[in-house]
Amino acid sequence: MRRPVVLLLAVLLNLSLGHAQDPDDAAQAAGNSPAAAGQATFRQNCGFCHGQDARGASGPDLIRSTLVNHDVNGNLIGQVVHNGRPEKGMPAFQLPDAQIQQIADFLHAQSKLASSISQRVPTEYPLEKLLVGNADAGKDYFNGAGHCATCHSPAKDLAHIASKYKPLELQSRIVYPYGANPVATVTTAAGRQFKGEQIYGDEFLITLRLNDGTQRTWIRRGNRIEVQDPLATHVALLSQYTDQEIHDLFAYLETLK
Repeated sequence: MRRPVVLLLAVLLNLSLGHAQDPDDAAQAAGNSPAAAGQATFRQNCGFCHGQDARGASGPDLIRSTLVNHDVNGNLIGQVVHNGRPEKGMPAFQLPDAQIQQIADFLHAQSKLASSISQRVPTEYPLEKLLVGNADAGKDYFNGAGHCATCHSPAKDLAHIASKYKPLELQSRIVYPYGANPVATVTTAAGRQFKGEQIYGDEFLITLRLNDGTQRTWIRRGNRIEVQDPLATHVALLSQYTDQEIHDLFAYLETLK
């Protein structure tokens, strides 16, 4: 996980209204539950890439995976395990259905735990405790190295933004922006094109809301998919931000009352 994201998560978790239970403790407390059995199976077969707690290592975080969230009793997880993803360096594992189910139970339990933690994060937090950056430096970053001014304007889309959002939410939105879905174009094997707002997508499927309001889903294999994500630049910045730059940028945005 990237360092600025770690920092923000640490701040949010430290503000939690209650003490978050450690995933290992949760599994131990469950005793011989399916999730506990799945933890051992997962760690033996998957932990070296996805981390012992499924929060990612050399491989991606799985507990926030859209595929895991849409999985039912291992139906999607089993496909990935059995087929692998050679293009991403993941080999196939011919595990029996019972172990696939255990892994699915573990991943769903981890996902539920992560969700319960996030729900305990308060929405109110004193501004003075968040303002640890330099507003002038943040303005320089906004107009310079961050290239924020190429898409945003303090006089237009960001006008009065500090009055629209509470400090904690505004700080979170710097690292985790949301509100604008990608626009995708699907070109079928027959050459027909469909363009619309992407409302769902995973490694196998993509669903668009077309201009007439209808929704259609396509299998990715055999179709050409082109996606224009308005938040792609923000995602790219996650690997470039420093902690100080995030603090400075937040301090500057807080001046836009």
